[in-house]
Order: sequence, then C-alpha cells, then structure tokens
Amino acid sequence: MIVSASRRTDIPAFYSEWLLNRLREGYVLVSHPRRSGHYSRVVFNPKVVDCIVFWTKNPLPMLGKLMDIEDMGYPFYFQFTLTSYDSKIECGLPPKRELLKTFQKLSEQIGANRVVWRYDPLILSNTLDVSYHLRSFEQMAAILKGKTNRCIFSFLDFYPKVRTAMKGISPMKFDISSIKQIAEGFSAIAQRYGITLSTCSEPVDLSQYGISHASCIDQSMIENTIGCKIKAKKDPNQRLACGCIESVDIGTYDSCMHGCVYCYADSGRSMATLNMARHNPASPILIGEVEKAAIITERDVKSLKDFQLRFI
Repeated sequence: MIVSASRRTDIPAFYSEWLLNRLREGYVLVSHPRRSGHYSRVVFNPKVVDCIVFWTKNPLPMLGKLMDIEDMGYPFYFQFTLTSYDSKIECGLPPKRELLKTFQKLSEQIGANRVVWRYDPLILSNTLDVSYHLRSFEQMAAILKGKTNRCIFSFLDFYPKVRTAMKGISPMKFDISSIKQIAEGFSAIAQRYGITLSTCSEPVDLSQYGISHASCIDQSMIENTIGCKIKAKKDPNQRLACGCIESVDIGTYDSCMHGCVYCYADSGRSMATLNMARHNPASPILIGEVEKAAIITERDVKSLKDFQLRFI
C-alpha cells in the first residue's frame, strides 16, 4: 500500500503529531469525503505500508519527527510545493525566503532524490505574466540547485470555486503560445541547474522541450526509495491525464490553514479554522471524534512489493 499524506490537506505543516500517533498505534480512520459518519479503517505497519508520499507547502514542523518515522520502518518522500506568489494568493504561508531555507534543510536531511519541487500551479494574469514566471523560476532554481533532482509544474485549473476565489486576481487561461514560452524557458533553466521537468495532469505534449508527463505518486520513484520493485496500477480515482499509481489518502478536506486562493481542497479559511479547532492529535480521525453510531469499514490493504525472482 502507498499512503498519500495528503492531497486533501497539509499533514506535515499542521498535523504531524497526529500522524506520528497513528503510526505508533498502527491504524487510522479515514473519513468518507461524501458520507458523514462513514470511515475506512486503514492498518498502519511496515509490512503493508510500502511508502508514504507527503504533500506539503511547509514541512518545517515535521523535520524533527522524520527520524522517528524512519526508525519505525516507513520509507517516504516529499512533494514540496514552492512558488513565488505573495500573500494575496498564498496568505497563510511563511515568507518565501524561509521556505527556501526549509526546502534546503529537508533536502540535506533526507537527500535531494527524495524531495520533489512543485512549482504549481502556474497562474497567468496581467502582473503574473510569462516573464514573471521565467524570472521567478530561475531565481528559485538557482537557490535549489543540488537540493532536488526534479520539478513538477502545472497550469491553473479553473474549477468553479477556484474561479470565484480568484476574482481579485483576474486569472487568464494559458493559450498555446504562452504554454510553449513557459515550456521552452523552464526547460532551458532546468537544464542549467540539473533539474528534470515534468507536468502534472496536463494533456498537452511538451516532450519536444524535454518535459515529460509526471506521476506524482510515482512507481519508479517509490521503487528507488524502497529498493524494491512493486506491482502497481494507475489510480482510477484521479483525472485521466494523471499518471499516479493507486494510493490510500488519509487526509480530510477543509482542514488546511494555508488559505491559498487556488486550492480545490478547501471551501475557505473559516471552515478550515473551525475544523482545526476540532482536531485532537490523539483521535484516530484527523478532524473531530468518532461518533458512537459511526459506520467503520475495514480497508483491505496489502504490500505491493514484488519479490518474484527473475532469471535472465
């Protein structure tokens, strides 16, 4: 089993103590995203958890806990989203100079091969034009040189609630010309700093610029992290253009306090604030307590490791 922690919220930034408690107790209850009072019970132990993929914009609160996680026998790597946007777009984040230092610390602690840089999403507006992104990307790539081997980027998806939240920014859709300018410019910059580029859930083919389609929960990266082949299938619950393999997400929507206006996982900071107030690090669920009438279903989980001998 691959654990995703999490596409739905930032567990390293806000809930790392809870995660450590869950790993120690050997299970987690995951709330059903659309059925209140329904939970999946997911077993946690190194025999079935092959790898944990962390998604975060600020892993600093978790850095002191990573050795404990490794000592318990859980391999992991990080997807670290780091853009150059200001507090009008990402209002709950520390200053970017601090986050760049955190990125460097994380890389030095676990290795550049286990930290993926996400410059995601690219937002196009009158002020956030192509030249802005090329300039920002190069400045950050220069600082992160040697601290990561891979960068994943994507273009803003205009979900209805995202469009509403971003009215004050007036985002524009990327046309084919601006996409090609970004691809060509990013590719040249990435090559200078030894970074491999991929796109996330983008149908556009940018292979002429040396840019591949990403798998954020990536089979080859997991295999390199754990030192073993795995048998995995494409995740059917993700978008068609997504190349991720199957995983179990343990997060909960509307629980991230970063307040990014482009976020699809939050309805707003007020709801996230209410949910965070209900958080108990000792609870088996991320937000709140388990109801007496809760319906709990045991999730069938198993290791994906492939120990089959191969003969040449």
